[in-house]
Amino acid sequence: MKDTFKHKGKRQQLAAIVEAKGVKDKKVLEAIKNIPRHLFMDSSFEDHAYQDKAFPIAADQTISQPYTVAFQSELLEIKKGETVLEIGTGSGYQTAVLCELGAKVYSIERQQELYKKTKLFLSKIGYRPKFLSFGDGYKGLPEYAPFDKIIVTAGAPFVPKTLLSQLKVGGRMVIPVGDKVQVMTLYIRKSGKEFEKKVYGDFRFVPLLEDKN
Repeated sequence: MKDTFKHKGKRQQLAAIVEAKGVKDKKVLEAIKNIPRHLFMDSSFEDHAYQDKAFPIAADQTISQPYTVAFQSELLEIKKGETVLEIGTGSGYQTAVLCELGAKVYSIERQQELYKKTKLFLSKIGYRPKFLSFGDGYKGLPEYAPFDKIIVTAGAPFVPKTLLSQLKVGGRMVIPVGDKVQVMTLYIRKSGKEFEKKVYGDFRFVPLLEDKN
């Protein structure tokens, strides 16, 4: 669990790459510089940690590409103290970024092995989401709703209405929608029934699976 000057230097380079690709939010770039991404991966793959690439982790999941994490985080426009629902805890890297941005994070993971591992790991390196849950992301967390922001970190074949219903008026939800290739989609809740939708190009995510474990 070491974080060295060499690692910090690599993170500066990674943040510069992410910025060069178009991410402008300074707080998001600072989070990329601060979070020891190599600790989220098996030590034998440490060399891959600061490349701008997705990488396989346990339970057939991936740790997302840093650019994708930064891009989604920037779209959310998080303000300190806001409540954020994260669908797909995964390695916990995106969770850590949200914590760095000052969000109160409620996160759901549907792979039990990954959920247990990530829950232990995040507290060990000092990130404390408000609530980590093992369960079906399609259902969200109605008992804690409504949320200021919602982020989905797996490819959804359709937009779950349950998640839209758990968003505050004025809130933002970022979700990659599609089967083989996903279109990054932003929903802004304008009123009880009205949503504004914006799309931001193609991305590739592992699928968001329903009721499976």
